Amino acid sequence: MKTAVVILNWNGEGLLRRFLPSVVANTPSADIVVADNGSSDGSVHLLREEFPAVRVLELGANYGFAEGYNRALSQLEGYGCFVLLNSDVEVTEGWLEPLVGVLDADASVAVVAPKILSLGDRSRFEYAGASGGFMDFLGYPFCRGRILDSIETDNGQYDDRREIFWASGAAMCCRADVYSSLGGLCGEFFAHMEEIDFCWRVQIAGMKVVVEPHSRVYHLGGASLASGSERKIFLNHRNNLAMLMRCASPGQRLVAAVMRPLLDLTAAFSYLVGGNPRGFAAVFRAYADFVRWHPRLLRERRTIRSSVAADAGRNIYKGAILLRYAFGVRRFDKMM
Repeated sequence: MKTAVVILNWNGEGLLRRFLPSVVANTPSADIVVADNGSSDGSVHLLREEFPAVRVLELGANYGFAEGYNRALSQLEGYGCFVLLNSDVEVTEGWLEPLVGVLDADASVAVVAPKILSLGDRSRFEYAGASGGFMDFLGYPFCRGRILDSIETDNGQYDDRREIFWASGAAMCCRADVYSSLGGLCGEFFAHMEEIDFCWRVQIAGMKVVVEPHSRVYHLGGASLASGSERKIFLNHRNNLAMLMRCASPGQRLVAAVMRPLLDLTAAFSYLVGGNPRGFAAVFRAYADFVRWHPRLLRERRTIRSSVAADAGRNIYKGAILLRYAFGVRRFDKMM
């Protein structure tokens, strides 16, 4: 299957210099594309001078992660699958073949994730994806190998290939025709939660998302927005609410509509008590945007859920990870 590995870049000259050599060296079977989101540093010059085999797409402005990928992938024709790869990911020898192999072997699979480990501590899972992503009934994401902020050591406990709910946008392999038919990522999200929203729509359409841990990559993480930043809190809260509105079943949507404002208010005050007043304000700005978006989200919901696969919610955890975490559950294998 003809494959394009597409890296989105915005002022990431240092990251490209550090991580792109591993992609070039370990990805002989695919075309490598860097889509530049209007960088003002020396990224494009670096690519043209030091990586002549890499195709460069200059998008001309910073469209964010979601719309940036939409614009980049719309320019790539003739590919069977795309790999969305963060600019701060180090790949390993033979990392790509198991991912594409899953798509070749099973037509029901639309998205495949590798196992994502921490670049800072290679024995541990990385926060954004680990060995496959899941979501609870209230919309809180977690992973095989990471429950909230508790991250496990990788001892091979999650090395089986299996269905998951979402693949991390840090490293996600997707059928090109499915990406196009579903309209790609939600561009209005800008960044954060867009890959979960996309994978949810994949399952609503009756296709599968799986993890193939025999593909292994290492992620630096936090290269775009630091944990706890006002912008990150805002995007995560707003986009999670919007995703639930767009994709959730009527029952899940009702439960979330009752419980999430209470939980988000608690989170806001935890930021304030923890000395992050900007984070406190970001939660309220997220709700303001969500209310403003509400009419459009309802229209999108009608389109997305106009035809729903019978088992579309099979990979949603029916409990609440906040409650399980409060009672001491810190590992995925104790959760499921």
